[in-house]
Amino acid sequence: MSKNTGSDLSKRVRNIPQGTSVESFLIHGRHFTEKWDFRHHIIPPQSSSVTYRLDKTERGARGFQEYASGDAHKNKPIYIYDRLDEPTRGMLEDELAGFEGGDFCVAFSTGMAAISAALGVLLNSGDELVAHKTLYGCTYSLLTNWYPRLNIKANLVDLRSIDALKESITDKTRAVYFESPVNPTLEMIDIEAVRRVVDEVNKKRAEDRQLYIVVDNTFATPFCQRPIELGAHVVVHSLTKNIGGYGTDMGGAVIGPHDLEGQVLLYRKDFGGALAPKSAWPILVYGLPTLPLRLKRQMETSYEVARYLEGHPMVARVVYPGLENYPQRALAKKQMRSPDGSFTPGNMIYFETVEENAAEPENNIKVVDWIAKHAYTMTLAVSLGQLRTLIENPGAMTHAAVPAEKRIEGGIAPNGVRISIGVESAEDIIRDFEKAFEQAK
Repeated sequence: MSKNTGSDLSKRVRNIPQGTSVESFLIHGRHFTEKWDFRHHIIPPQSSSVTYRLDKTERGARGFQEYASGDAHKNKPIYIYDRLDEPTRGMLEDELAGFEGGDFCVAFSTGMAAISAALGVLLNSGDELVAHKTLYGCTYSLLTNWYPRLNIKANLVDLRSIDALKESITDKTRAVYFESPVNPTLEMIDIEAVRRVVDEVNKKRAEDRQLYIVVDNTFATPFCQRPIELGAHVVVHSLTKNIGGYGTDMGGAVIGPHDLEGQVLLYRKDFGGALAPKSAWPILVYGLPTLPLRLKRQMETSYEVARYLEGHPMVARVVYPGLENYPQRALAKKQMRSPDGSFTPGNMIYFETVEENAAEPENNIKVVDWIAKHAYTMTLAVSLGQLRTLIENPGAMTHAAVPAEKRIEGGIAPNGVRISIGVESAEDIIRDFEKAFEQAK
């Protein structure tokens, strides 16, 4: 796998010095941008205008025509109306595209809006997509509740099996969709292996029927993994999570190749869901610049907490890509790499409690409920990637939209616990766990 070095970044992003590290790029950006002239500002300004003054009719007409033809963003931006384009969000999009290694980025109000857009431009009525059998609950609901109403079929299979992928692709298949690492079980999909299968399929297809790979990279972030480098065509993110980092603003992003840019922009224009500048600004100014620092600390703590959990008698199993006994260790070390090539297993942990009857998890409920009421360093809450350590039971909470039998089939056990490690001391988190487990005895 090629490493995303600083020199690689300077080739992708204009107006930054050769050899610039990702850490410095996320703090300083491009300094000067066609989105906005802010030479006298150290911190990029925040736009607060819904509509923009136009000096003549022709300029407004040209702006709308560029959107209608899919040529928007090919020229210097013409600002007309916030939902189309605006400078604060545009600067964030430029940084995300450069960071992830895509040709473009279009930002949305939420991660689900971004997922809906990415698949919405690829799928028509009568098409099919193949997805991994384990998905975030809202994504599962989108594919199984709403898409059938549009005559779009989702084939959910175990994408860890390349044979299963090959068997599930039909002439109607237009997209392969998955998370890696998977939410919440943290299994991984081999992106390069999926791309080899898709390339073989696309050799036999017309240009307008090409098959695309869409990867949700929310758990890893582009600091820990860059799916486009590994063979994905499109990446989606919930910016609400690690990239935003502080739990104050929601957002989503679609990053991909030039040939899809016009369609994704049109989708945002017509369906709405644009990321507000007031939400884009803190992600640009606080979230992205601190992402490497936060994740480095979180990964150190995650390893210590995971090691503690795997040695505890009340824990049946622990899944963390950084552990030596992680089942897909070789794949994790190949895919989960920082821009400088370091192994970056992320800050998410999944574990299952020991139970007399796993279908009715008494210990799990006792541990999590004690944490909810008494723990100092852990909070019972959904979402992830914040400064605080968040803990939840995914089967009962984030993945409740998935039918019980499908949760079991996907490896989401009733006694499962998902942890998003924050920046607290590992010793303090472990102390809270010790008390929680003691109360559950």
